[in-house]
Amino acid sequence: MEEKIIIALEIGSSKIKGATGAVGPDGAINVKAVEREPISDIVRYGCVRNIVETAQAVRKVIDRLELRESPRKIEGIYLSIGGRSLSSQAATIERRLASDTIITQEILEDIFSEALDYPLADRHVITVTRRELYVNNALTPKPLGEIGSHILAKLNIISCRNQPLRNLTMMVEDRLQLKVLDTFVRPLAIADLVLVEEEKRLGCMLVDFGAETTTVAIYKNGVLVHLVVLPMGSRNITRDITALNFIEEQAEEMKKAGGSAFATLEANHTPGQPDFVAINNYVSARAAEIIVNVCEQVKYAGLTPEQLSEGIIIVGKGARLSGFNQRLSQISGMKVRTGVPVSRRLRILDGRIQVADAVDVLAILNAAAKNNPQECLSTPAPVVETPVRPVAEAKPVVTVADPTPGPARVPAASVASPMNASQPAAATTTTNDTTTTTTTTTYTPPVQHIDNSRGGNRSRLSALYDKMRERVANAISNSFNEEDDEE
Repeated sequence: MEEKIIIALEIGSSKIKGATGAVGPDGAINVKAVEREPISDIVRYGCVRNIVETAQAVRKVIDRLELRESPRKIEGIYLSIGGRSLSSQAATIERRLASDTIITQEILEDIFSEALDYPLADRHVITVTRRELYVNNALTPKPLGEIGSHILAKLNIISCRNQPLRNLTMMVEDRLQLKVLDTFVRPLAIADLVLVEEEKRLGCMLVDFGAETTTVAIYKNGVLVHLVVLPMGSRNITRDITALNFIEEQAEEMKKAGGSAFATLEANHTPGQPDFVAINNYVSARAAEIIVNVCEQVKYAGLTPEQLSEGIIIVGKGARLSGFNQRLSQISGMKVRTGVPVSRRLRILDGRIQVADAVDVLAILNAAAKNNPQECLSTPAPVVETPVRPVAEAKPVVTVADPTPGPARVPAASVASPMNASQPAAATTTTNDTTTTTTTTTYTPPVQHIDNSRGGNRSRLSALYDKMRERVANAISNSFNEEDDEE
C-alpha cells in the first residue's frame, strides 16, 4: 500500500481543529500538522448552529493545512461526531435456532445488522459496540465456531440526532465542497488512542472535559458499559465568573491565571487587582458540581469505584484547571491520570504540536488509519517535459531581380464548407510562398450545480450511512471472534 495523506476535522464548541497524517504501508501514521481556529457561540454543545460562520472557520483551518501540502488540494476529510446529541442505550437481540448449529459469521452479521436498524425516533444509529454474548445461556467471548441453539447478544447502540448530522454534511459538502469520507464517534476514538487493553479489562473511566460538554465512558471487562454526555463544561465556570462584572473574555483569562478547583480561603488582595478569593468561590463551586455528576455515572453503570481499579483517565483542555484532577481524585476516591496517546502506531513529526491539547483530533486520525484509509488530497498533476528543439542557423537570403515582371502570386483562399462551418475561427498568416493556419480553441468549463435541496442532502446522508454500516459490519462482527490487539 502506498502512503496516503488523510485529513481529520474536529468541530468543538470553543475551537475547530484539523490534522494531517501520512499513513504508511505498515499502517503507522505520521502526524504532519495540527491547526486550530477559535470560535464562539456558532457551535453549541458540540452541534453546529451557524453553518455559514462555522464553514468560514473550517475553511481557515483547511487553507492552513493545504499550505503544508501545496500544490495539492484537500478534497475529502474524516469527521468526528460527539457533543450533546450523542447518546448510548443498551439493547438485547436474541436468535433461536431450530437445533444445535455451528455459529457462523453470517449469523453474527445478521445480529449486528438488526442492531444497526434499531428503530429510534429522529435519531440515527452511528455504531454498535458489544457488551456480552451468551450461547445456550453461557457467556461466550468468542462465539464463532461454537455450537448452540440460542444466542443472546447484549449490545450498546450509539446514536445521534439527525439534524446535527445533516448540518455537518451540509456545511462540509455544500458550503466547502469537500467529501465526508467517514465519521467516527469521538469518545470511542479517544478511548482507542489513550487507553491500553489492560485498563479496559480491569475497569476504568474516561472523562473528556470540554468547553460545554463533559463526556464519560466507562469500560469493564474489555468492553464499553456506559456512555453519557453531560451538558456542562469549563465554559460554565467562565460564565459564573462574569457575575463579578467581567466580560467573558476577561473571565476566561482570570480562570487561567488564578482559578482553582479548591476554594481560596484567604489571599492578599491588592486594590485594582482581581479578587481571587471571590473568583475561586465561583470556580470551586462549579468544579465540584461537574465532578459530582461525573462520579455519579459509576453508579448509573451499576459499578462501584473499587471495580474500576485503573481509575480515571481525563482528557480535554478543561482538565488544565488548577487543582481539578486532585479534587476529582479526592471526591471520587479513584486515581486520576491525564490521557495521552499510547499507540506506537502514531508518531508526531512536528515538535510544535501540543499532544495533550490535540488528543481529540489525533484520535480521529488514528481511527481513520485503522479503517481502510482513503487519500484526502487531490492527485498531483503530472510533470510533462517539453523537448527543446534546436534552432536552425539563419542563412543569408539572396534576392535576384526578375527582369520580366509577371502577375503577383496570390495564396489560395480557404473554401468554407458545411463540415467546418462550426469550427472556431482560424488565424491565417501569409508569407511569400507559405500559408500557415493556426486554430485557437477556447475551453469553457462545465457549470457545476450544487444541490441544496433536501432530497440532495438526503442522498448524501444515505451514502454516508452506507459507509458507516459497512465499517461497523466489518469491525463489530469480528469483535466477538478475537481479542483486540494491544497497541
